[in-house]
Amino acid sequence: MREVTAKSVKLGRDLDGMLSEALERDLLVRIGWGRGGDEKPKKGEIGAISHLPAKSRVLLLGDLGECAGAMNSGGNFTLQGSSTSMLGAFQRDGRIVVEKDVGDRLGSRMTGGTITVQGSAGDDVGACMSGGTVIVRGHVGKRAGAGMSDGTIVVLGSVGSEPGVGMTGGRVVIAGSCPPPGEGATMRGVEAAEMVQLAEYLEPLGLTLEEDALVLVPSESSAGIAEMPDSSVAEGFESIALVPSSSERLAEHTPLDPFTLLMPLGIEEGGVLFPVPWLVESDSASGWAGAASQSQPALVRESPREHDLVLVGEGNLIDCAKWLGSCAGVVLDLTDLPQLNDAEIEAILVSITCKMKDDSLILLRDCVDRADHLFRLVVDLDLDGAVIDAASPGGSRAASALPRIGLAARAMNLAEQGRHLLIEMDEAPSAEDMLIAVAAGCPILVAPPPADGLEETLVWLDSTVRGWMLELGIDGLEQLSRRNLRALDYDTASISGLRLVGFDRPLPMWLGN
Repeated sequence: MREVTAKSVKLGRDLDGMLSEALERDLLVRIGWGRGGDEKPKKGEIGAISHLPAKSRVLLLGDLGECAGAMNSGGNFTLQGSSTSMLGAFQRDGRIVVEKDVGDRLGSRMTGGTITVQGSAGDDVGACMSGGTVIVRGHVGKRAGAGMSDGTIVVLGSVGSEPGVGMTGGRVVIAGSCPPPGEGATMRGVEAAEMVQLAEYLEPLGLTLEEDALVLVPSESSAGIAEMPDSSVAEGFESIALVPSSSERLAEHTPLDPFTLLMPLGIEEGGVLFPVPWLVESDSASGWAGAASQSQPALVRESPREHDLVLVGEGNLIDCAKWLGSCAGVVLDLTDLPQLNDAEIEAILVSITCKMKDDSLILLRDCVDRADHLFRLVVDLDLDGAVIDAASPGGSRAASALPRIGLAARAMNLAEQGRHLLIEMDEAPSAEDMLIAVAAGCPILVAPPPADGLEETLVWLDSTVRGWMLELGIDGLEQLSRRNLRALDYDTASISGLRLVGFDRPLPMWLGN
């Protein structure tokens, strides 16, 4: 773990401990000063002071990194210093005050509360915000209010180019110089009623708004909203066959080990045990009944059991904090978050992992088309592995995902490092689907449950997996490899790199490679 990550996680855990007592006694938590009042400012911590609960109060001295004060859920945070990008991002409620400058994407995707910056801010202030108020006393960069749908941004200095671009609601109030608004925005003068309304926020800060201030609002011909294409798996593993790697099947009563254990890196004990190699994706598994259902791990969005992983996206990024201490790990869903750079992803991970046990699994999720970038992040951020969604816009063939995953994983040396690869499908799997995924180097398949009968399905899968193991001549799933896979037709052989069934050598098209 890098030094900045380690000290950021420690700060998060220390804060959680201090907040418990402070909330009970209605105390202010002060960070950055010694017991004698001597200054010990923080420097560069990422993901700091996140997920503040209602009525909490934190004062911090220092200059912070990415995502400071993010996911605020009603607390009050004052920063005597500065921060880099995404300060107050995803804030739902509460109040943040920063006494110096901040970086890009201040208040990105916030839905409520207030953020006040006494200095200046970078580009994309309030990008895609849908509620709340942002006040910047100094200047801001380009695209202020880009894509916002509601809320108010007040800039008392000047703004950069393309302010209000793509906005569909809300307003950007500018007291300083302002270039022509971006596409989808129009400019007008401030109204008297608005000045009275905004004075409620500005006067306590000793600030006022003049009558010559400008206001940007959505134009009647707003910029079009992009409708993202649906992703799906048009064809699963139907065209791939399982074949024995030896000429002898096992005896009927041979002891078999169909279990799979996922261990976090550097941990000797614990981990998540899978009776069958299927991570069942569901909103929640807390109500599942039956011995098989209760012991099978799930990927959930809320109320995890102790052996479940939590899928964290924008929709539950704030609420997940209350479950992180009682789950087996998290999967951060990059497909359900805005575009983030490496440091911002790491900062969000820090804000999450500081609330988890040391032996928790930490994985990233993204689509197979971005496997190279996904695996690089896993290595650079020293994570336990990745979930690769086999779906692609317009529909994909799962067989074509296998060489893409395999080559990218080999380039990053993931298997030798002990990192886990999980492949995701969009329908409940068969026993053959799970074993094909294992043989292809993905020890766990992620997929939704059947429409009904999960308990019966799990019992049937366990029995069928055991039958296949006898037929394939293996007594443990780790013995499966690509040698056990064959393509059933030329087309599948071409896109998957698997040998055609009945052929002992590669097809002629591969011989020159």
